[in-house]
Amino acid sequence: MFADLHLHTFFSDGTFSPEELARRARVEGLAALALTDHDTVGGCERMAAACAAEGLEFIPGAEFTADHDDREVHILGYWLDTQSPPLLSRLAGFQAVRTNRIRDMVHRLNERGIPLEADTVFSLANCQSPGRPHVARALVAQGYCRNYDDAFDRFLKKGRPGWVPKARMNVATAIEIIHAAGGVAVLAHPGLYRADSIIPELAAVGLDGLECWHTKHSRSSAAAYERLAQELGLVATGGSDCHGMSKGEPLIGSVRIPYAQVLALKERRPTPVRSSVLA
Repeated sequence: MFADLHLHTFFSDGTFSPEELARRARVEGLAALALTDHDTVGGCERMAAACAAEGLEFIPGAEFTADHDDREVHILGYWLDTQSPPLLSRLAGFQAVRTNRIRDMVHRLNERGIPLEADTVFSLANCQSPGRPHVARALVAQGYCRNYDDAFDRFLKKGRPGWVPKARMNVATAIEIIHAAGGVAVLAHPGLYRADSIIPELAAVGLDGLECWHTKHSRSSAAAYERLAQELGLVATGGSDCHGMSKGEPLIGSVRIPYAQVLALKERRPTPVRSSVLA
């Protein structure tokens, strides 16, 4: 049996519905999947029902943006208590920051002569966690860019006219939020950061796992991360990081991990404790 532990829906910046994602997971022969939308667990209820209908095991999760030594990293949380009022309160705060960032990005684009409206982006996003991909889609839909990549290359990458830094919390706080909600914390796609030296530091502040297998990792780098995970006592995990059709071909099924890794990760779930960050 195999699993994909990094998937997105239109509850954040993906394009698939939970039902479509579950259907595709079954067609790909997966036995388990995790929903890891950005800063929201809003799609987890529908995904749980969709997975039950398709005979799949579902793992509720989310992807958090964090900071370590002024470097942006993403932390995946699995087996989150999606009904936890303190967690939902924290996520609502992150979503408000995302909304304000969209307004700032649109304002910067307006200053460059692009009359895009924030409400156009929000209408297209139609979710609680809008992000840069939604601005890119709006730019394409309004005829200001040829395609998604053109929008990022010309306007939305770091250093481009529409770039606005993302507010971030430190990694230790992100991990504590995840643990306090009953979850386990995994560093997403470490190969994208080009800073492997920070991984032992993150392990020291409570990281549980390392996403060794990812669509942007080569076989050799995946093997290297698997060895590093073993050395640091982290669970080796993986996922496709599928965003539906927003980034080209659907990626679900392109990365699949043995179900044994799901069980190993599940064993790292914390004993419930009172948390300062969710108090």
